[in-house]
Amino acid sequence: MARRRKHRTHVKADSEQPDGSPRSFVIKHGQVGHSLAQLVRDIRKVMEPNTASRLKERARNKLKDFIVMAPVLHVTHLLAFTLTERAPYMRLVRLPAGPTLSFRVERYSLMKDVLHAARRHRSIGLEYLTPPLLVLASFPPPSPATPPHLPLLMKSFQSLFPPLSPTSLSLSNARRVVLVAYNPERGTLDFRHYLITVKPYGVSKRVRRVLEGAAASSKSKSSFLDLGNEKDVADFLLRKRGEGGGGRDGYESAASSASSAAGDDGDAVSLADDYVGRNNKKGSKRAVRLDEIGPRMELRLIKISEGLPGKEGGVIYHEFVKKTKAEAAALKAAHAEKEKLRRQRREEQERNVQRKKQEKGKGKDAADESEAEEGEGEGEECESDEGGHDEGGWDDDEVISEGESGDENSGAEESGSESEEEQERPPPKKAKFKQKR
Repeated sequence: MARRRKHRTHVKADSEQPDGSPRSFVIKHGQVGHSLAQLVRDIRKVMEPNTASRLKERARNKLKDFIVMAPVLHVTHLLAFTLTERAPYMRLVRLPAGPTLSFRVERYSLMKDVLHAARRHRSIGLEYLTPPLLVLASFPPPSPATPPHLPLLMKSFQSLFPPLSPTSLSLSNARRVVLVAYNPERGTLDFRHYLITVKPYGVSKRVRRVLEGAAASSKSKSSFLDLGNEKDVADFLLRKRGEGGGGRDGYESAASSASSAAGDDGDAVSLADDYVGRNNKKGSKRAVRLDEIGPRMELRLIKISEGLPGKEGGVIYHEFVKKTKAEAAALKAAHAEKEKLRRQRREEQERNVQRKKQEKGKGKDAADESEAEEGEGEGEECESDEGGHDEGGWDDDEVISEGESGDENSGAEESGSESEEEQERPPPKKAKFKQKR
């Protein structure tokens, strides 16, 4: 019976055939502490689903290990967090050829801290099944006066997330927003993460709760609104709880009710397609709101260098070290000379490998030829031995002497006596084995 072959049914079909979207590794390097390790896990949640969410780093792993394995897994970006005596640092590496951007993390807040500080705690669920939308804000437009490192910085963040295509993007897949805002006064970047929520437009909070159900209320445990303490529906819809209200009878006036129901026209949009949530149908007017879910980071760009960590080339930009044109040209020439020497060594190694392979092949051919020659020589010797045997063969005319015949007769008598002794010997006894009862 043939062996049953086990098939891996838990592997997704698109894991071996990437769709061209960028993929990332978010790792910590060295001893970073509990807080920064939690920040690494939060950044992984931001980069989902195109990142290794359950990647585990070991103490003996080096940055080179991830760089070597990244092309095999179709990973295009590497975000490495380290902790120094001065501050935490983050390196954004574009694989497989660079460049490498080094940031200093001035301040950061974890996802749990942002959610605890919010007025309403959002339940995080299916929002991480689709990649976030990237928004770049407050960057200066390209011009001759624009610093040359800012366009490269913008392109680096744009390549970190999937490109936005309005013609092919489904509206229900737009669930999160990543905001990267440039602060020209401080020269830093503000990193924010938001969740997109859609609310009914033009209705008060009480009517909105009736439309959305009890899910909007954190105190309600059932799927229905609790109106047991109200004498009339008007008490729930028009009167403010805990306050006397805008009118004499404790109810809101028409003006106050209209002001609470009206919203900003700039926030209202007509849905182009069905969106997640109750009654969010195509063509309905809704108010779009962004709820921050964290983490937060304030990043300062320190250096942009060519190549990968460990094989860095020329420095494109540095925040604190400024070089003249002559010094920059000399540094560029030194890097070019180093790269040339490295290329020559690689070519020399390849030539040595080819030469050794050729020598090994020639030695194998020579050994085969020598074995073939030895085989031919043995054949000739065998033929000569057969010829000598024919010359010294049996002669029918040769006479046997009496001594020789006597010796043969004595040998026959000895063999006969030995056979008689063997016949007289008793047969061997069979071994008896005790059986257990």
